[in-house]
Amino acid sequence: MLQINNLQASVEDKEILKGINLQVKPGEVHAIMGPNGSGKSTLANVIAGREEYEMTGGSIVLDNEDIADLDPEERAHKGVFLSFQYPIEIPGVSVTNFMKTAINETRKAQGKEEMKASDMLKMIREKSELLEIDRKFLSRSLNEGFSGGEKKRNEIFQMAMLEPKLAILDETDSGLDIDALRIVANGVNKLRSKDNATIVITHYQRLLDYIVPDFVHVLYKGRIVKTGGKELALELEERGYDWIKEEIEA
Repeated sequence: MLQINNLQASVEDKEILKGINLQVKPGEVHAIMGPNGSGKSTLANVIAGREEYEMTGGSIVLDNEDIADLDPEERAHKGVFLSFQYPIEIPGVSVTNFMKTAINETRKAQGKEEMKASDMLKMIREKSELLEIDRKFLSRSLNEGFSGGEKKRNEIFQMAMLEPKLAILDETDSGLDIDALRIVANGVNKLRSKDNATIVITHYQRLLDYIVPDFVHVLYKGRIVKTGGKELALELEERGYDWIKEEIEA
């Protein structure tokens, strides 16, 4: 599904990613971990195509198509979804209306007709029930006055509605209490299928107690320096990142 080869990227002329290689197959969940400043969020944003991040080398291939030259909207229409660390507020635009617009813009880009209102309402009802979201929540302005947990739950709802091929969750556990964390993780697990894939970017092992990854990758100084299973995340939680640094620099 996703093939990244020798990916290099910079922000404001500072090199951040120094040769990332990553393969993600359908049905898989990959966790990216690493200390602050290692390039985790940069990797997420470069895959999504955000303009502040300059790709300086390598390739990003989604379903056998190189998407490196596509803008963020085109990548989204191809099935890339990025959840933000700090979701923006849009006063006056309800969650429901935002989703209707997003879905129909994607359908338009794919050469499809707008979704019928009845089908849209049915889908909203089904997805909100799946994620245990109160219907009143959907009439509120997007993220305005939302708690951290509500913002993250809203992003998982967006993910459920858009049904992306590749979902990238950038520190979606940031600032969440344990109850909100369970709700978000439960939503991600319910949406997991053999036809989609997820990249979870996190500092902490605790999220991986709920979203069990197939692979854990450690990012350090712009490179993936270690890959393993869930046990690697447990080891990082117990020993921190110093042993990784020592191992690399030895």
